[in-house]
Amino acid sequence: MTSPAPRTATLHRTTRETDVRCTIDLDGTGVAEVATGIGFLDHMLTALARHARFDLQLSCTGDLQIDDHHTAEDCALVLGEALRRAMGDRRGVHRFGSAYAPLDEALCRAVVDLSGRPFAAIDIGWSRPTLGAIATENLTHVLVSLATAAGITLHVDLLKGSNDHHKAEAAFKATALALRQALARDGGADIPSTKGMLA
Repeated sequence: MTSPAPRTATLHRTTRETDVRCTIDLDGTGVAEVATGIGFLDHMLTALARHARFDLQLSCTGDLQIDDHHTAEDCALVLGEALRRAMGDRRGVHRFGSAYAPLDEALCRAVVDLSGRPFAAIDIGWSRPTLGAIATENLTHVLVSLATAAGITLHVDLLKGSNDHHKAEAAFKATALALRQALARDGGADIPSTKGMLA
C-alpha cells in the first residue's frame, strides 16, 4: 500500500505593500511559527494552525506605518493560496466540516465546504473597533480572504458573546476545527463530488 502524497505547499508573495512567506503541512501536529508584525493576528493564525493541526510557518514584512489592512489581507491571501495548493485535487477528504467553539461567554459556529467555489459569510458582530493593533473589521476580512484564496465555502456565525477578544478566538478556533474535519482523509480515493472535481 502506497502512502498518500504529502499535502504541503510553500509560497513567497511580494508586492509594494507586503512581503509574505508561508509554508504549510496539512498533516502536521499544529506547530506554528507566525510573525506578521501584528500581535493579535499572530495569535489568531497560531490558534487556527494549532486547532486545525496544520504545521505552519508564516512571516510578513508589511507597510504597518500605513495601517494593518494590507498585512492582514495579504497574509490571509497567501495562507489561503497555500491551503489551496496543499489540498491538491481534494481527493479522499471528507469535504464538509462543521464545528462549535466556545470561549467563556462567546460561542461561534463554523461550517466549511471544500467546494472549489470561494464564498464567505462571516457574522461576528464586533462591538470594538480594534483588538490590539488590528481593526476588528480586518479580522472578518482575514476569514473572507482566506476562504476566497483557498477556494472554499466558509460560514462563521457568532451565536452568543460580549467580549470581542473571546468572539475572535472562538471564531478562529471554530474555523480551525471545521477545516480539520473537512480535510481529514476518509479512506477513499475518490473526489467527493458528483461532478468528479472540486475546483
